[in-house]
Amino acid sequence: MPIDPAKAVAAEPRSAEISWDHKDVQLYHLGLGAGIPATDPDELRYTLESRLHVLPSFATVAGAGMGVVGGLSAPGIDIDLAAVLHGGQTVTLHRPVPVAGRAVSTSRVAAVYDKGKAAVLVLRSEASDADGPLWTSDAQIFVRGEGGWGGDRGPSERLVLPDREPDRTVERPVREEQALLYRLSGDWNPLHADPEFAKLAGFERPILHGLCTYGMTLKAVVDAVLGGDVTRVRSYRTRFAGIVFPGETLRIRMWADEGRVQVTVTAVERDDAPVLADTLVEHS
Repeated sequence: MPIDPAKAVAAEPRSAEISWDHKDVQLYHLGLGAGIPATDPDELRYTLESRLHVLPSFATVAGAGMGVVGGLSAPGIDIDLAAVLHGGQTVTLHRPVPVAGRAVSTSRVAAVYDKGKAAVLVLRSEASDADGPLWTSDAQIFVRGEGGWGGDRGPSERLVLPDREPDRTVERPVREEQALLYRLSGDWNPLHADPEFAKLAGFERPILHGLCTYGMTLKAVVDAVLGGDVTRVRSYRTRFAGIVFPGETLRIRMWADEGRVQVTVTAVERDDAPVLADTLVEHS
């Protein structure tokens, strides 16, 4: 089979130096829709270098997301990229992400699970700088048609929502050009920009990056529940349940309990079609 689970997991990790500065952080935040209204003090924390803080989901694009790229080319992995779907994402923070930094990012295949009709690769990237660990990022990658060898199915991460109305519900518009801006942070897949390519992939038009929705959602939680304090985020995970088209509106529902916020995200214009599910922000 094209995936050799034992070989993939046993392979030596790959390391690379990554760096970023305030411009990379500002571009990422703008790609998430930050800066509206442009003079709002709360938004200036995302856009003005003299007040800048870093949304923890920036970890998914620092170094242009090279950890995922490296994982898909690891020993034991020989797959058709057309069969690949980003199934979920988790970021765990070891301390706040600095506005500018230089770190070593080490990537490896942490696990390979057998889902029957698909395989799931857990691609792990760990970043550390001179002061120690910064973050751990796990991308769960579905590879269609690669399961069925009788391996471990992996853990179930489905969350049961609280039996009450959401504590907060906010709506966030996705601008028409937002995918074009977000892709400048490193994901150049033409699926998010080229209408002809999108049609070949089975979509009526280009779709928004799942990790853009991921970042938009965390920003909404930080602003609505955590008092705008990005340093309170300890970890953030989600399952990608559906697509978003630029120009649509995200409806973000939040249930806040001690140290955690559960979230669902839907597309308003498509009758609340699911977008993100099993989403959890753990915080101090």
